[in-house]
Amino acid sequence: MASVEKVVIIGSGPAGWAAAIYTARANLNPLVIEGDPISEKNRQQGTLPLGQLNLTLEVENYPGYPSGHTRELLKSALPEESQPYWVAANKPQPNHGINGPELMELMRQQAKNFGTRIVSKDVLKVDFSKQPFTLTTHDGEKVQALSVIIATGARANYLGLPSEDAFKNRGVSACAVCDGALPRFRNNPIIVVGGGDSAIEEANYLAKFGSKVLLLVRKDTFRASKIMQQRALDNPKIDVRWNTELHEVLGNDDKGVTGVKLQNNKTGEIVEQPCTGVFLAIGHTPNTSFLDGQLKLTDKKYIQWTTPARTYTSVEAVFAAGDVADDYYRQAITAAGSGCMAALDAERYLAHHGHV
Repeated sequence: MASVEKVVIIGSGPAGWAAAIYTARANLNPLVIEGDPISEKNRQQGTLPLGQLNLTLEVENYPGYPSGHTRELLKSALPEESQPYWVAANKPQPNHGINGPELMELMRQQAKNFGTRIVSKDVLKVDFSKQPFTLTTHDGEKVQALSVIIATGARANYLGLPSEDAFKNRGVSACAVCDGALPRFRNNPIIVVGGGDSAIEEANYLAKFGSKVLLLVRKDTFRASKIMQQRALDNPKIDVRWNTELHEVLGNDDKGVTGVKLQNNKTGEIVEQPCTGVFLAIGHTPNTSFLDGQLKLTDKKYIQWTTPARTYTSVEAVFAAGDVADDYYRQAITAAGSGCMAALDAERYLAHHGHV
């Protein structure tokens, strides 16, 4: 019979790696199940390993990376096979901060340096009804654990339009960093849907490639922070369309997206706009469906923390960290902080029950 793990961490964003670093340094020999990197489903819905930060071009607000000149650090800290391709290719660095994928690779490597074991699979099923817990991966392997930290994050939302779904990966995307540099978007109009920080970040990034970016905001104000609002308004290539919604994506089998129908939600007027790309930036859905009702969730399907200032869930010895349990802050640094908290909570649970 396979040995029972002291702690298994499901997920590989900032929360997962922070939890791994802390549990590894506590000699708990953690196992991280990071996700399947070759899953087409994961690619389409944005749930590949390394989390949402891996889809973010520039991270300016994670402490410790002030200047953006991180190439020498990356080359010294990461083995060659783990270096993002643009490091070797000497691609431009951010003026401030660090690229998201680079930061995630550094976190992953730091966890490995302390002995964290990593399995590149998806967890499809859990059994929290009895100890030890049982986790079933996509290839049928069963992993048993005395404690589990869930750090599976959240994924990008779509509007649900049939035409939107028809053109996914043929001009419709929820990740500008993943797809924005593709030839189809260069020197052509691009649509971005959303009014928050993520939408403006996407619009600014896409403005580097498209001839112009139409930012569709369904209300007459942004939800974004003041500094991000100003960046959108100051960018001459971004055209903000207030009270405007995406009505339909237009295109064909040969060219993919060729345009959209936009509707003014005040007047009802519908107009056509040529474009080659539509990028959605309208929030996230927590990755909790695999739990199958075994943990108490909020009305938005996020895992519910049951005790203030603790990462406890409704099942003892199951902890939650990061965006899978946080629909309010949703920042890399808060995710990493809660990953640390979950690790300490797990360590103290195991010590209290004589497992360390």
